[in-house]
Amino acid sequence: MRSEEHAGWERDFPVRYLLVRDDISGEEEGVLWGRCAEVEGLFMDAPPLPREVLTLRGCPRESLLVKAVADSAEPVRLLGDGTLSIEPVDLSNDGPTRFWDLEDTAVLAQWPTPGDPGRVDIVVGTGVKEDNYWGTERLPSNPQFDLWFPSIRGDSPSGGCRSIDGLFTPRPQRPTQPVHLIGCEPAAPLLTLLSRPLPQRGAPITLWPLDRHGRTMTRYRLDLHTVEARPSVLGGALIDVTLTDPADDRPTLAARAVWEIWSDGVPTLPNQWAQFDTQGQSAWLDLTRVGPYAPEGLSGGTYHLDGQHITDRTSMLLALGEALLGPGSNYGRCLDSVADSLCGGPSVIPPFTLVWHRADIARHALAGHVLHHLGGRSYFEVTVDLLRKRGVTVVLQ
Repeated sequence: MRSEEHAGWERDFPVRYLLVRDDISGEEEGVLWGRCAEVEGLFMDAPPLPREVLTLRGCPRESLLVKAVADSAEPVRLLGDGTLSIEPVDLSNDGPTRFWDLEDTAVLAQWPTPGDPGRVDIVVGTGVKEDNYWGTERLPSNPQFDLWFPSIRGDSPSGGCRSIDGLFTPRPQRPTQPVHLIGCEPAAPLLTLLSRPLPQRGAPITLWPLDRHGRTMTRYRLDLHTVEARPSVLGGALIDVTLTDPADDRPTLAARAVWEIWSDGVPTLPNQWAQFDTQGQSAWLDLTRVGPYAPEGLSGGTYHLDGQHITDRTSMLLALGEALLGPGSNYGRCLDSVADSLCGGPSVIPPFTLVWHRADIARHALAGHVLHHLGGRSYFEVTVDLLRKRGVTVVLQ
């Protein structure tokens, strides 16, 4: 479904959002559920998760996790955000792999696993967000526990363990905050849902924010668990719809100002992202996923990277994408996807020359961003090495 086909209506205010039921299989186009003038309550900074203590039992000593927190000359204590996966051996009986988020994880203690010197027990303090799993809550038979911490490993597991004490316990849920769809013109599927007695239980839909050209800026899931409707404050035949439990994966408050810039269209001026803090720059990077892109397999030429605003990983990726593909563009959201872009697709591919201006700023700012699984080198050093190994002539100035 093309958003531009539904972006116009004969009213004094524009359509800024579409409600779409996406086909999760990707085989069919989305189905329009409604059009809205505005959405209130969408932007929200999630409160921190309650702190909990978990014990990771039997972590293999050869894993990157144990090497970083126990067998390093400078043990890592702050692991940061991570992901836990619980994969059953028998998918037919125990269901799919389950994923849990671990927030702001810190190592509290570690010691050799009793009776097994080849393994280590690690105690961590963390915030735990359970996966949205509709099956049984019991632990799968012969589960495999894998842990990802980007601070010590990128897109591959940092390590695993045999069991986790304290994981399967009741925990308080974050309070929900409603989302209000203002000036909504519902299509037939949404009208059908609203005609049911409260509380309604609908499958999730996707919110498509539009820029002034009708282009979809990004997409966000909304759960239609409980829906209330009333005549709109904007008048006419429109309605206002309140989603009282719409899910907590929402753009942050910092993203609001970023979306305002992008609502005028894909940015055309360089370094507009530099005015924002880390959260705002992360929101900017999210919006670059939609494009624009370079011609397929474009190679050759010289490109100039403005390094004056590179202070962390996100700003480095923004500056790299802007240098190679122009403002509002994306050349990767992590080093693995940068490597993918260097291999082909709608991007600039080697051989080409990249002149990195003010490289000293990035070198200094990223000196503390050490990738332990890549020899303890900094994120800056690893990035430059990746570009050069893939055939890019990198000139540091």
